[in-house]
Amino acid sequence: QVRLVESGGGLVQPGGSMRLSCAASGVSTALYTMRWYRQAPGKQRELVATITTSDSTNYSDSVKGRFTISRANAKNTTFLQMNSLKPEDTAVYYCSLPFLGYWGQGTQVTVFS
Repeated sequence: QVRLVESGGGLVQPGGSMRLSCAASGVSTALYTMRWYRQAPGKQRELVATITTSDSTNYSDSVKGRFTISRANAKNTTFLQMNSLKPEDTAVYYCSLPFLGYWGQGTQVTVFS
């Protein structure tokens, strides 16, 4: 059974940092492109960051220069380092293995003053 489990969310003040983790089981994520999405209340789910099997990365314009996606293949884990957080980054963050259609359950990130 394939599972993706996000962790690392919580409360942070504007300008702060947070690192999200996505631990996978039942699949070797090193073989696949991984993505982070987010969904804010009342908004559509938004693609935030992508990392390919060759570790090429891509980011949405809204997070470029502030967020970094990475992976630790030995740990079967994908990360999202978020710096200079803004209130508009508040959302539930999901990791995804798009080729196989798997999603995690999400982790809440709240940026507040």
